[in-house]
Amino acid sequence: MKNTGIWLDREKTHIVTLENEKEIFTTIKSEVENFHPSGGFGLGYRGSPQDALPEDKYIEREKHQLKSYFEDIVSGVKDADSLVIFGPAETKEKFRKELSAHYKDLATKVSAIITTDSMTNNQVIAWVKDYFGMKK
Repeated sequence: MKNTGIWLDREKTHIVTLENEKEIFTTIKSEVENFHPSGGFGLGYRGSPQDALPEDKYIEREKHQLKSYFEDIVSGVKDADSLVIFGPAETKEKFRKELSAHYKDLATKVSAIITTDSMTNNQVIAWVKDYFGMKK
Protein backbone atom coordinates (compact mmCIF):
# COMPACT_ATOMS: atom_id res chain seq x y z
CA MET A 1 0.00 0.00 0.00
CA LYS A 2 1.32 3.41 -0.99
CA ASN A 3 0.44 6.00 1.71
CA THR A 4 1.26 9.59 0.90
CA GLY A 5 1.33 12.76 2.98
CA ILE A 6 1.25 16.16 1.32
CA TRP A 7 2.36 19.18 3.34
CA LEU A 8 1.79 22.33 1.34
CA ASP A 9 1.68 26.09 1.43
CA ARG A 10 1.95 28.74 -1.28
CA GLU A 11 5.74 28.45 -1.53
CA LYS A 12 6.42 24.72 -1.60
CA THR A 13 5.05 21.23 -1.15
CA HIS A 14 6.67 18.33 0.67
CA ILE A 15 5.46 14.90 -0.42
CA VAL A 16 6.23 11.89 1.76
CA THR A 17 5.42 8.52 0.22
CA LEU A 18 5.52 5.44 2.44
CA GLU A 19 5.61 2.05 0.77
CA ASN A 20 7.05 -1.30 1.88
CA GLU A 21 8.83 0.18 4.92
CA LYS A 22 10.52 2.77 2.65
CA GLU A 23 10.01 6.50 2.56
CA ILE A 24 10.44 8.84 -0.37
CA PHE A 25 10.65 12.57 0.33
CA THR A 26 10.11 15.06 -2.50
CA THR A 27 9.83 18.85 -2.56
CA ILE A 28 8.01 20.82 -5.24
CA LYS A 29 8.63 24.55 -5.42
CA SER A 30 5.74 26.85 -6.22
CA GLU A 31 5.90 29.66 -8.73
CA VAL A 32 2.87 31.43 -7.27
CA GLU A 33 3.66 35.10 -6.86
CA ASN A 34 3.07 36.93 -3.61
CA PHE A 35 0.78 39.89 -4.11
CA HIS A 36 0.83 42.83 -1.72
CA PRO A 37 -1.63 45.50 -2.82
CA SER A 38 -0.60 49.05 -2.12
CA GLY A 39 -3.22 51.74 -2.41
CA GLY A 40 -2.62 54.88 -4.39
CA PHE A 41 -3.23 58.39 -3.21
CA GLY A 42 -4.95 59.78 -6.28
CA LEU A 43 -4.53 63.37 -7.23
CA GLY A 44 -4.97 64.73 -3.73
CA TYR A 45 -8.50 66.08 -3.99
CA ARG A 46 -11.80 64.51 -3.05
CA GLY A 47 -13.25 62.28 -5.74
CA SER A 48 -10.02 61.96 -7.69
CA PRO A 49 -9.18 58.65 -9.36
CA GLN A 50 -6.83 56.40 -7.46
CA ASP A 51 -3.73 54.73 -8.78
CA ALA A 52 -5.25 51.27 -8.38
CA LEU A 53 -3.41 48.08 -9.21
CA PRO A 54 -5.16 45.82 -11.70
CA GLU A 55 -6.16 43.39 -8.95
CA ASP A 56 -8.44 41.34 -11.20
CA LYS A 57 -5.48 40.65 -13.50
CA TYR A 58 -3.42 39.50 -10.52
CA ILE A 59 -6.23 37.21 -9.32
CA GLU A 60 -6.52 35.65 -12.76
CA ARG A 61 -2.75 35.15 -12.98
CA GLU A 62 -2.72 33.62 -9.48
CA LYS A 63 -5.44 31.13 -10.52
CA HIS A 64 -3.31 29.97 -13.45
CA GLN A 65 -0.19 29.74 -11.29
CA LEU A 66 -2.04 27.72 -8.62
CA LYS A 67 -3.47 25.40 -11.26
CA SER A 68 0.02 24.74 -12.63
CA TYR A 69 1.38 24.23 -9.08
CA PHE A 70 -1.43 21.79 -8.27
CA GLU A 71 -0.81 19.87 -11.52
CA ASP A 72 2.82 19.40 -10.43
CA ILE A 73 1.66 18.07 -7.06
CA VAL A 74 -0.88 15.70 -8.64
CA SER A 75 1.80 14.26 -10.94
CA GLY A 76 3.85 13.46 -7.84
CA VAL A 77 1.04 11.64 -5.99
CA LYS A 78 -1.10 10.11 -8.75
CA ASP A 79 -0.13 6.54 -7.80
CA ALA A 80 -1.02 6.91 -4.10
CA ASP A 81 -3.49 4.54 -2.46
CA SER A 82 -4.22 6.89 0.45
CA LEU A 83 -3.54 10.61 0.89
CA VAL A 84 -3.46 13.01 3.80
CA ILE A 85 -3.15 16.73 3.10
CA PHE A 86 -1.81 19.02 5.81
CA GLY A 87 -0.21 22.39 6.31
CA PRO A 88 -0.85 25.97 7.37
CA ALA A 89 -3.22 28.51 5.84
CA GLU A 90 -5.69 27.94 3.04
CA THR A 91 -3.66 26.48 0.17
CA LYS A 92 -4.52 22.95 1.25
CA GLU A 93 -8.25 23.75 0.93
CA LYS A 94 -7.73 25.19 -2.54
CA PHE A 95 -5.85 22.01 -3.46
CA ARG A 96 -8.71 19.87 -2.12
CA LYS A 97 -11.18 21.83 -4.26
CA GLU A 98 -8.97 21.35 -7.32
CA LEU A 99 -8.83 17.61 -6.66
CA SER A 100 -12.62 17.43 -6.26
CA ALA A 101 -13.21 19.39 -9.45
CA HIS A 102 -10.59 17.92 -11.78
CA TYR A 103 -9.07 14.80 -10.21
CA LYS A 104 -12.05 12.93 -8.76
CA ASP A 105 -10.28 9.54 -8.56
CA LEU A 106 -7.49 11.06 -6.51
CA ALA A 107 -9.92 13.11 -4.40
CA THR A 108 -11.58 9.90 -3.18
CA LYS A 109 -8.22 8.77 -1.76
CA VAL A 110 -7.92 11.77 0.59
CA SER A 111 -8.44 10.52 4.13
CA ALA A 112 -8.06 13.88 5.91
CA ILE A 113 -7.17 17.54 5.55
CA ILE A 114 -5.47 18.83 8.68
CA THR A 115 -4.21 22.27 9.68
CA THR A 116 -0.65 22.20 11.02
CA ASP A 117 2.13 24.69 11.56
CA SER A 118 5.21 25.01 9.43
CA MET A 119 7.53 22.05 9.89
CA THR A 120 11.07 21.00 9.14
CA ASN A 121 11.58 18.23 6.60
CA ASN A 122 12.20 15.68 9.37
CA GLN A 123 9.05 16.80 11.20
CA VAL A 124 7.01 16.34 8.01
CA ILE A 125 8.34 12.81 7.57
CA ALA A 126 7.72 11.94 11.23
CA TRP A 127 4.20 13.41 11.07
CA VAL A 128 3.28 11.31 8.01
CA LYS A 129 4.71 8.15 9.56
CA ASP A 130 2.78 8.82 12.76
CA TYR A 131 -0.42 9.52 10.83
CA PHE A 132 -0.22 6.26 8.93
CA GLY A 133 0.92 4.35 12.04
CA MET A 134 4.36 3.35 10.81
CA LYS A 135 7.34 2.87 13.07
CA LYS A 136 9.79 5.75 13.12
